[in-house]
Amino acid sequence: MSKENKNVAKAKTRLQNRYETTIRKELQEKFGFKNEMQTPKLDKIVISMSPGRDAVVDRKAVESVASDLALIAGQKPVITKAKTSNASFKVREGMDIGCKVTLRGAQMYEFLDRLVTIALPRVRDFRGINGKSFDGRGNYAMGITEHIIFPEIEYDKVDKIRGMDINICTTASNDDEAKELLKGFDMPFKN
Repeated sequence: MSKENKNVAKAKTRLQNRYETTIRKELQEKFGFKNEMQTPKLDKIVISMSPGRDAVVDRKAVESVASDLALIAGQKPVITKAKTSNASFKVREGMDIGCKVTLRGAQMYEFLDRLVTIALPRVRDFRGINGKSFDGRGNYAMGITEHIIFPEIEYDKVDKIRGMDINICTTASNDDEAKELLKGFDMPFKN
């Protein structure tokens, strides 16, 4: 590997630099952590999408959703399959029903940056995200009803507007620490 390639590989995103320079120190002072390694940080972001009932009728629907998710996340998604059969939904075991992506490292920070600065402000009548969607262990979950808020998706090429679930996993031990961490990344929580 040449020196230029090594420098590109070590380049940090804007949010990574902000975490290391300011957010970590603020969290350490606020919660009284003695060690820098105790301060909470982002672990991973999991994004999942499903075509819903369209997956039963049209097998290409899952592929369409997967291609949209690949554009949004910048990484190839994993196709999820039904674990059990359900006759009322016409779903058989092993049928493709959705897709998901797990982001870590620089891609995770890039996605969070695009979510906060570009995508969420494009939501109609946006007043902030719910500040109570934590699970008690420092992880945050949110749902988006229209995946077209991301600039990577071309509105004219979308066959159907779909929703997506975004789970932000942190190393925080409780919800207060996780909320302060996400506020440091400018997550727009409702008051």
